[in-house]
Amino acid sequence: MASQNPAGPVEAAKPAAAQKYYRRFDRIDRVMHSALMITFVGCAITGMPPLFSEQEWASVLARAFGGFERSALIHRICAVVMITVFVSHVGRIFLGAVRRTGLLATLWGPNSMTPQPQDIVDIWRHVHWFLGKGPRPQFDRYTYWEKFDYWAVFWGMFIIGSSGLILWFPIQVSAFLPGWIFNIATVIHGEEALLAVGFIFTIHFFNGHLRPEKFPMDLVIFTGRIPEHELKDERPAEYARLVSEGTLASMEATPPSRPAILWGYIVGGTAVIVGTLTVVLILYSVIT
Repeated sequence: MASQNPAGPVEAAKPAAAQKYYRRFDRIDRVMHSALMITFVGCAITGMPPLFSEQEWASVLARAFGGFERSALIHRICAVVMITVFVSHVGRIFLGAVRRTGLLATLWGPNSMTPQPQDIVDIWRHVHWFLGKGPRPQFDRYTYWEKFDYWAVFWGMFIIGSSGLILWFPIQVSAFLPGWIFNIATVIHGEEALLAVGFIFTIHFFNGHLRPEKFPMDLVIFTGRIPEHELKDERPAEYARLVSEGTLASMEATPPSRPAILWGYIVGGTAVIVGTLTVVLILYSVIT
């Protein structure tokens, strides 16, 4: 997508220290995302060898982690952290709804991740913009593709997590579930994992980092800050709403620190490289 910058090239070219920045994600959001990203990559690269055990690269990768048993241990540690992050995230949303925003604002409105009729309108307008038949949609805080990414992960956590726990604790599960449930769990866990890896390492990475206006890395989830010209350009409806509500000034933040930027490039860049290689290996295994 071509970036349209109403602030003009002069504003976009300002040094980072001269630009205004606004807070988009708080520290807890950033820590949770980093933990989720690292453990997802960990689960992916330790879970692929058993799934493609007939491939030579799978045994090489497993040996790099100390063998299949050690890979399984790392896989389970990453899974525990991932589940903990997921449960903490859901609990944080619930507490936020009770204490601050209210249930309605959490489930609906511009600050909600719930898909809404406006998202359908935005999709329609976005397609028209892609085809050169209309203006770019005026996005608010969350775009329709960000909601799709969010709910894909949210749904996947239930499917992959529950099937993984069944396979992890077979004796306990067999005490109250029939034996055929393990066959189903094995298929579901592997197929859903492949779907998740394929989606995150292609669609999500493209939306977040590889789009022309974001390449090579969108650092907002690592720094928590978005420059003013990007907010105006990418989320004009949100910018206008914050101005009309008189809350924009309260969200102003200091420029991102060098360590935060470096962390974003190192962790995010590593994830993109590892994810791309993982997808290549999966495609190679399927084709051959």
